[in-house]
Amino acid sequence: MSRYDSRAADPASYRDRRSDSGLGAPPASASASASSRRDYDDGGAYPRKLNLDGLPHFEKNFYHESPSVRAMTESEVDDYRLRREITVEGRDVPKPVKSFHDVGFPEYVLQEIKKAGFVEPTPIQSQGWPMALKGRDLIGIAETGSGKTLAYLLPAIVHVNAQPILDPGDGPIVLVLAPTRELAVQIQQEATKFGASSRIKSTCIYGGVPKGPQVRDLQKGVEIVIATPGRLIDMLESNHTNLRRVTYLVLDEADRMLDMGFDPQIRKIVSQIRPDRQTLYWSATWPKEVEQLARQFLYNPYKVIIGSSDLKANHAIRQYVDIVPEKQKYDKLVKLLEDIMDGSRILIFMDTKKGCDQITRQLRMDGWPALSIHGDKSQAERDWVLSEFKSGKSPIMTATDVAARGLDVKDVKYVINYDFPGSLEDYVHRIGRTGRAGAKGTAYTFFTAANARFAKELITILEEAGQRVSPELAAMGRGAPPPPSGFRDRGKGYGSSRPWS
Repeated sequence: MSRYDSRAADPASYRDRRSDSGLGAPPASASASASSRRDYDDGGAYPRKLNLDGLPHFEKNFYHESPSVRAMTESEVDDYRLRREITVEGRDVPKPVKSFHDVGFPEYVLQEIKKAGFVEPTPIQSQGWPMALKGRDLIGIAETGSGKTLAYLLPAIVHVNAQPILDPGDGPIVLVLAPTRELAVQIQQEATKFGASSRIKSTCIYGGVPKGPQVRDLQKGVEIVIATPGRLIDMLESNHTNLRRVTYLVLDEADRMLDMGFDPQIRKIVSQIRPDRQTLYWSATWPKEVEQLARQFLYNPYKVIIGSSDLKANHAIRQYVDIVPEKQKYDKLVKLLEDIMDGSRILIFMDTKKGCDQITRQLRMDGWPALSIHGDKSQAERDWVLSEFKSGKSPIMTATDVAARGLDVKDVKYVINYDFPGSLEDYVHRIGRTGRAGAKGTAYTFFTAANARFAKELITILEEAGQRVSPELAAMGRGAPPPPSGFRDRGKGYGSSRPWS
């Protein structure tokens, strides 16, 4: 029995997975799209021959352009992409879609989208969905909070629905690799929500918790696995699962995974996946090492960039930078909390686990409702802290960079960089925890003499986002020493134009 979508009657329709009858003929281009892997962006070179003996054919081209999209002129397409800051690269790039109905998703997927309250596709979804549904490899570069999770999950659901059902002992059809436990859990929550109506099972594989429940999920059979690299390799080496059925591979936050040293683990995992898979490669930045990895894993990919591939901050976030001596940071923090505390969620970033615990302890002693999250916490404690923060019972959470990417908490109104991070990429991703999904946000940063080497690049990010640069920060960017201890631009307010009480 198989669960291919039947398109005999309506070439643009998808068969409901809940009915297990019928075998639809693949579209004319499916065989070509499921052919052998080839060199990345080869400009049309003939594909190198691969040994696919014993590997069954699979469908991966499901896109049928709607009449309204087909009617868009090239000028209209260009205007739309310009307006939504979409840049594309690749051969035969599909036109973007303007509405959910233009994508051709099954009705049960559209119902889930409607239930979630989404009004229109985000830019990455508008262009990424047609690309992913065509079965081609895809590189997506977009800032955090851009809607990229659904940009790859909804095509993944369509992909799963078109494959033969799992036999006993089969591994997943879709594999999503993520850098952190928190991000993996959040992806799985979305996969559960949008896959439930078509009975797609998913599980989350990550370290720091007992293996038993994860092993049982894998042994029962799941179509979608979301995993951190280390625990997945453990499961593979213990023969609790295999990757023979994986035909849809997602690397989410590839730049972060490389930053965390997962390059060898990623290579080990990918080497066990059939070479003619579809690969979707997502990153917020595009440094050389990320590009090099993409060249080895992808063939002839589409590339979609939202905004610019240059590092930049979300323009919906108001950024304030205060030049402050190290010893005065805690007093500044308390003063700032007194100024902004209104019951909204406040996320405070520290450099070290020790500092995180110390500041949290001090805040609680001073009567502030603060909890902390970092890598030394048990998974159960981390889950509890996140739950308290999300519910608003503890509206202040201190965190190390373990929470800086992938942490999807709605309505974080303020982000405070108590310690400046070790890179501008981490600065952008930290402040990206606010201003998500079209909301406005505010980020405050304490900047010390020890951070002076980042001043020039920070100024570039502030200016690109239309933020005010204080004279003190501008001077540091030119190489001048920081202002003397206790100095504050009282006339200008907190690092920018915010009144300081």
